[in-house]
Amino acid sequence: MSRLQQTEGLSEIQQEILSTVRDFVDKEILPVATELEHRDEYPTRIVEGLKELGVFGLMIPEEYGGLGESLLTYALCVEEIARGWMSVSGIINTHFIVAYMIKQHGTQEQKEYFLPKMATGEIRGAFSMSEPGLGSDVSAIRTKAVQEGDSYVINGQKMWLTNGGSANLVAVLCRTDEGHPEGTAPHKSMTTFLIEKEPGFGPNPKVSGLTVPGKIEKMGYKGVDTTELILEDVRIPADRVLGGSSGRGFYQMMDGVEVGRVNVAARGCGVARRAFELGIAYAQQRHTFGKPIAQHQAIQFKLAEMATKVEAAHQMMVMAARKKDSGERNDLEAGMAKYLASEYCKEVVEDSFRIHGGYGFSKEYEIERLYREAPMLLIGEGTAEIQKMIIGRRLLEEYRLQG
Repeated sequence: MSRLQQTEGLSEIQQEILSTVRDFVDKEILPVATELEHRDEYPTRIVEGLKELGVFGLMIPEEYGGLGESLLTYALCVEEIARGWMSVSGIINTHFIVAYMIKQHGTQEQKEYFLPKMATGEIRGAFSMSEPGLGSDVSAIRTKAVQEGDSYVINGQKMWLTNGGSANLVAVLCRTDEGHPEGTAPHKSMTTFLIEKEPGFGPNPKVSGLTVPGKIEKMGYKGVDTTELILEDVRIPADRVLGGSSGRGFYQMMDGVEVGRVNVAARGCGVARRAFELGIAYAQQRHTFGKPIAQHQAIQFKLAEMATKVEAAHQMMVMAARKKDSGERNDLEAGMAKYLASEYCKEVVEDSFRIHGGYGFSKEYEIERLYREAPMLLIGEGTAEIQKMIIGRRLLEEYRLQG
């Protein structure tokens, strides 16, 4: 076990879960990750293995067939999985956010219908907020749902769905203006819809008017499918409005993204630890001027900085997860953890890349893959700039001058 990223105060069950996931990563993910990533191949066998381990139901309550574990346990598992291959942690994270939103905000019927199947991985989730040209400005979304009798008709185009092709359930944020007077704040007239579909690309055979055009080609974060979603007169029953009533979608999505940010922080921690492991191993094997480069002070300084960043990001991520688990508001800590972990991940990966020298540029070495994966963390679940806005606003709330 690594000296870095230890977590104090874990129960025996938590330690057993983590040990099982770590063993799976070492045996089933690391040996094949780079090859699958270069082929941009969906990791079917890995996903099936994680289903068997119960990872898809980690935070789903036991009454619905899950393990009923904490956000901390889940985040620590994500950290381990991202250490093996970040794309796999993305497949799980989007599913987890949708399950969390249903658990927290769904009607009893929605919980009973979706959660048991999500716990086994039979239903796999994706969620959709962003649209072309909008980026982080969620309140400006244009995709619109209009109520017609006991159903809604949805038209619009969504962007950047992780799992968009392989998922069979998508939580989609839409604008619903019915019942809201003129001048209502945009975020108060949004609704989340739970849309069941067939996995795959092209026009969907299960949902008329719904199309997943195909995979978006990316420089990294491969294997997992990232897609658009086109909705043309898609009719959804009113009982598939998350929580049963319109106008709550923005708050539901932000709650999901808040826990998602902890998990993106965990991904950054996992990728950074793997980059450190690769760097410190290579530094002891590569010789220059008659000795291993690890014995050169310049390289030792790099290793010291890398390890410190790996450890600091992990501890902040753990603090953010524990705060949420305790029932406290954690948007400040989640934003800080996501910001710090993604920035430090980028820096640790780059330093490991530099330690590898020319070989770091070769596809034969794993660090080349990490170098292309790390940038996604700078923009996923809100850019670094968005995190700093959230952090700044919350600090001004906490430290507002009196009188």
